[in-house]
Amino acid sequence: MALTRRMLKAMGIEEEKIDQIIDAHTETTDALKADRDKYKEAAEKIPGLERDLQNAKDAADAAAKDSYKEKYESEKQAFADYKKGVEAEQTKAKKTAAFKELLKKAGVSEKRIDAVVKVTPMDEIELDKDGKIKDADEKEKSIKEEWSEFIVRKSEEGADTETPPSGVGAGAGRTLSRAAMIAQKHNERMYGVKGDNK
Repeated sequence: MALTRRMLKAMGIEEEKIDQIIDAHTETTDALKADRDKYKEAAEKIPGLERDLQNAKDAADAAAKDSYKEKYESEKQAFADYKKGVEAEQTKAKKTAAFKELLKKAGVSEKRIDAVVKVTPMDEIELDKDGKIKDADEKEKSIKEEWSEFIVRKSEEGADTETPPSGVGAGAGRTLSRAAMIAQKHNERMYGVKGDNK
């Protein structure tokens, strides 16, 4: 129920007091209206603030997710690189072992095998599914040509000339010293003189 002059007069309140009451009432209602308008304006801003807050939260969540995702991708890449490195080392070790065996087979000196391996690029060597060098025969031929000075040659040894076999250049049951044999050969060539074969 609204406060009006008519109602106040009906209550028997004097005119002067009615004006005071109406003024006080008007001030109160104006203040309440101002507060109402202020709260209404603030309330109208709430959805926008909620939206801004949600956007900020979403951005923070996305940044955190991106940070974790970036860290995960970085760790994943580091692990992949490490794994690749280990596999490369294992492959190199297998190639090196197979190549050393091929060098031995080709006759390269045991002392020189490590030197040959050191200067041979292992990434050019291919292994088959059994871990053997592909085209091993061709590689062996190439090794024999390229590293021929490192290949050990088995030489046949002649008879010991310090003690030649008995009966050569001497009579039955006699042996000549090396110096005597040389002198005898010299005489045969120079003078046609045969040694004493008694």
